[in-house]
Amino acid sequence: MKIKDHFLSQETFEIKETSIKGVFKTHPIPENIASYYESENYISHHQDSGSLKEKLYKFLQRFNLNYKRNILAKELYRNANVLDYGCGAGEFLKFIEEDFTTFGFEPSEAARNFAQKKLQKTKLLTEIDSLENGSLDAITLWHVFEHIEDQENILKKFHDKLKDHGLLIIAVPNPSSYDAKKYKEFWAAYDVPRHIFHFTKSGMENLMNNENWKIKKIKPLLLDSFYISMLSEKYKKSPLFWIKGMIYGSISNFKGLKNYEFSSLIYVIEKK
Repeated sequence: MKIKDHFLSQETFEIKETSIKGVFKTHPIPENIASYYESENYISHHQDSGSLKEKLYKFLQRFNLNYKRNILAKELYRNANVLDYGCGAGEFLKFIEEDFTTFGFEPSEAARNFAQKKLQKTKLLTEIDSLENGSLDAITLWHVFEHIEDQENILKKFHDKLKDHGLLIIAVPNPSSYDAKKYKEFWAAYDVPRHIFHFTKSGMENLMNNENWKIKKIKPLLLDSFYISMLSEKYKKSPLFWIKGMIYGSISNFKGLKNYEFSSLIYVIEKK
């Protein structure tokens, strides 16, 4: 499938299935991939404008953050060691640092600077090699894993850093969802070339159920379908894109209740 970078460059890329069935990769990956992130839209939502739109965003964000925290709280003891890999501006870490011993890794200097200003107890890292092997109870990646090209190497590092039966929690978009099939090449969650990999539910199961890892449970991210559908409608230049996005986002979640093919999925993965 050929997909345009609707967000920034308007260039066209191709998505091809890898040797792992259900896992797809963007081709080609630009050598200057960092330049494809250079947009104010990537950090503007970290700034508080005080507008009604901003207040609504913050309300929904808090709902999402609490949902994610509860997933951790059900699996971990208080003050467990948690690394948020690709922590962005630190919103999730800020939400959980009173409950856990937290670490954050973020390669973007701009986002890291935002995080530094708001975090009180979290230790921000410039590399995860500084953490001792077998020291972490959980590693979270909230819509980050799809951005990493060298996944074999990073999964090995995560395995090394986690304690026995530690948890790797990965949230990624699901190209087998209703909204992905509806919008096809306009589906915003393809987000090429920034999203290097694309994982169906069966693809993630094929990737992660092996001698090193076992998927323990799968949870939906219900709000993602609305945001992704609205953005997809916007890419299609639809009038009243937000209304259509709400409608098709709702349909996607309704269908997901039947087949569990939600727009985005969270995988709770245990280290063997």
